[in-house]
Amino acid sequence: MAEEKQKKIRVLIAKPGLDGHDRGAKIIARALRDAGMEVIYTGLHQTPEQVVATALQEDVDAIGLSILSGAHNYLFPRVLELMKEKGLEDVMLFGGGIIPDEDIAKLKAMGVKEIFTPGTSTEEVIKFLRENIKK
Repeated sequence: MAEEKQKKIRVLIAKPGLDGHDRGAKIIARALRDAGMEVIYTGLHQTPEQVVATALQEDVDAIGLSILSGAHNYLFPRVLELMKEKGLEDVMLFGGGIIPDEDIAKLKAMGVKEIFTPGTSTEEVIKFLRENIKK
């Protein structure tokens, strides 16, 4: 009797906007991969449209946005809007970066599942995704 393979969590890590710092995104992408997840990294300077098109094409379970530029109050809502337009309501949106506490509550109220700020361990991000994405 063959063992049934459990489907791996697929995560898109994206760097939207003009921000050119991607060290944190690469660290998270590698940590998620090392934890057994399938990770697609977009590279720098993606538009929200490119991010959502890639998520749709890659059939991901979650999109993680890394934003350090201060454009989080535009980029997260725009990605959420496009996700709804493309029927990706079942895909989780989370993110990280330099995001003030007062903006985190607003983003979560809009539909962003979680925001990780500097100092968050990669283990916390992995645990969060495993607990919130059921395969």
